[in-house]
Amino acid sequence: QVQLVESGGGLVQAGDSLRLSCAASGRTFTDYYVMGWFRQAPGKEREFVGGISWTGGRAYGDFVKGRFTISRENAKNTMYLQMNSLKPEDTAVYYCAADADLTVQITPKNYDYWGQGTQVTVSS
Repeated sequence: QVQLVESGGGLVQAGDSLRLSCAASGRTFTDYYVMGWFRQAPGKEREFVGGISWTGGRAYGDFVKGRFTISRENAKNTMYLQMNSLKPEDTAVYYCAADADLTVQITPKNYDYWGQGTQVTVSS
């Protein structure tokens, strides 16, 4: 079993930056999991933000357009999402997820474990 806990969400203004963290615990080989970020706004489907494999391979959602960066520290079992140039449309609950796979998957159903989410609100 893997437990995931997100932190770092909050209320910011458009153009600001925010860094989210996802701490994993429970199984030591989370090092070898793909870690992903998703987001869900009210009334919308859960959307792929980005993901990173244990070898460092990354993938991002089309809307990111260079504004967000994912990184991970395997020694700390922690993944980060650095978000810059935030827009009001980035407002959502952000979730981290873990997938026992070799490559980053963009579909939520492929992920085995999920955190509870952290709210990000961007005001205009």
